[in-house]
Amino acid sequence: MRQNDFVYNPRKSSDAPYGPISSYKYAEDGIVSPLYLCFHAKGEINPLYYEWYFRSSAWHRYIYMSGDSGARHDRVSIKDDTFFAMPINLPSEQEQSKIASFLQSLDERIAAQEKLVASLKKYKRGLLHDVLSEKIKITTETWTEHRIGEFLHSKSIKQLPTTDAPLMAFTATGGVCDKGERYDRGFLVKDASSKLYKRTDLNDFIYSSNNLDVGSIGLNLYGSAVISDVYEIFSIKDADPWFISEAIKQKPIMSRILKYRQGCLYGQYRIYAEDFLGVFVKIPSYEAQKKIGAVFSKIDGKITQEQILLDCLEKARTFFLQQLFI
Repeated sequence: MRQNDFVYNPRKSSDAPYGPISSYKYAEDGIVSPLYLCFHAKGEINPLYYEWYFRSSAWHRYIYMSGDSGARHDRVSIKDDTFFAMPINLPSEQEQSKIASFLQSLDERIAAQEKLVASLKKYKRGLLHDVLSEKIKITTETWTEHRIGEFLHSKSIKQLPTTDAPLMAFTATGGVCDKGERYDRGFLVKDASSKLYKRTDLNDFIYSSNNLDVGSIGLNLYGSAVISDVYEIFSIKDADPWFISEAIKQKPIMSRILKYRQGCLYGQYRIYAEDFLGVFVKIPSYEAQKKIGAVFSKIDGKITQEQILLDCLEKARTFFLQQLFI
């Protein structure tokens, strides 16, 4: 292969449902597997335009209509001659250059925004760890140890049948509601195997006694919701909900909690609520908790702002990829 040659991998993926096509960007010649289809753009085609064309969905319909049925479900089956017979609407060379340059600039802007969001999240994690471990002192007062049960109080929760429960989910990365919206924080997820559900309110603390980890405890940050009966619900009193939730999820506290694991059938274990509530956590006064929470609220606001911009840029790229290669 030589620089600006193209390689077509017929193996499907979530990002490339009809197989990825990429250009070879190195100055030195290279080799690829004979399973891949290799080709080169003719003189009247800008290689970068060609690459962006194959990142769009413009060619999917042709592959879908002209491909053959194969035995491998994860591969596209299409003859080389059929592939090369694919019609492509080409603008002038000047227009190709402008389109490719625009999309390349947009892609670079998105990459920079992704890096910024990732850096902000990393900064928050590091600062949060240092504040909660007292390596960085936002307040001058002495922190004292308290049992988790001093702040978490069990709630009497009304159980609802499945038919009355909205579709929610419980994951470490965020919840998904019935409208398909994804949240950056929150932990509400529907358990399809459950027949009864419990309602929980804003800033309630959710706890799962089965295979406990950071992804199975946390606050309800999105108001009224319904969760499966495998979770226990606690209200938080005499403490800042955000601060207590984050303090509990820190590694030193989770290590203390995990010492109470019982049973290991098929890799499953349980930590009973009474043991969980008996673990000690070191915290400052309620006023100091609010002060620390206010600092991180500003950081969260900045992360949210930059994430919204990133989402807009990605939507713009999707739009232009759909409209520029019709």
